[in-house]
Amino acid sequence: MSDATPAADIHESPDFDAMTRDIAEVPAVEVIVTVAVNLMSAAAVKLGLTEEGDEHKDLDEARKLVHALAGLLDASTTEISSFHAAPLRDGLKSLQLAFREASLVPDEVGQGPGEKYTGPVYG
Repeated sequence: MSDATPAADIHESPDFDAMTRDIAEVPAVEVIVTVAVNLMSAAAVKLGLTEEGDEHKDLDEARKLVHALAGLLDASTTEISSFHAAPLRDGLKSLQLAFREASLVPDEVGQGPGEKYTGPVYG
């Protein structure tokens, strides 16, 4: 008999119990902030605000990400402290302004991405 490990054991499935324990230990505020930061980062890339610039620019995708970020922040306003919320709101406003600047045909004031939740954003 061989001491080799069977091929099935090499590609074990993830340990979902350990992953669940890890998630259970993370406070909800941290999860919300992490998701918001990921949305902000993705939106910045789609707005062409990275070093690569226009290489990944896609305003349709950026609109969706900014809108989702605004909805998340609006829905979680009472759940996260102003310590966490203030910088996220500032980042959202910066993304909304960047979107307005990047658009060839800007949206009407109050109709830009996320403005449904934040109100009009002026440059």
